[in-house]
Amino acid sequence: MTYEEHLDEVTTLLTEEYGMSDEAAIQTVMRAQADDFFSGHDDDPSICTLLRAHQDAKRVFKKYK
Repeated sequence: MTYEEHLDEVTTLLTEEYGMSDEAAIQTVMRAQADDFFSGHDDDPSICTLLRAHQDAKRVFKKYK
């Protein structure tokens, strides 16, 4: 999965698993991205996995909701 696909997956998981609206999920991921939460993902695309997307969605929801 590419970096962009990973961000999309985290956004989707925020809507499906945490009940956020699409707009709120997008804004939350953008806020996390601006805070460099995903900086390692861009440097090492091998960590952009479905399992990591689930873990990231949980962390992003707790920290940035």
